[in-house]
Amino acid sequence: VQLVESGGGLVQPGGSLRLSCAASGFTLDYYAIAWFRQAPGREREGISCISSSDGSTAYADSVKGRFTISKDNANNTVYLQMNSLKPEETAVYSCAANRILGRCVFMEYTMEYWGKGTLVTVSS
Repeated sequence: VQLVESGGGLVQPGGSLRLSCAASGFTLDYYAIAWFRQAPGREREGISCISSSDGSTAYADSVKGRFTISKDNANNTVYLQMNSLKPEETAVYSCAANRILGRCVFMEYTMEYWGKGTLVTVSS
């Protein structure tokens, strides 16, 4: 079982990035995926999730309207489109999976599998 994030990098304030979370060893048909981020010196923060069943989504207030989560079941991959990025959003972004059915949640203690993360740096 593995989750591998990609797509991080350096972006200017106001810019966009799309992160990918590729799952192997299990299918997204039965697992919800959440995105978390951890900035230097701060606690990890859940920011978005997408359910296994109907693809419904949820967002933290801090990213609502700017970030969009989506998934491609055929490729077993979840994406996080991030727009209007701010310098304070510099962080390691990680994806995680759980088997909670129905409405997804992005709470750390519910997650079964984690990726290693990808660094996003927002700076001019």
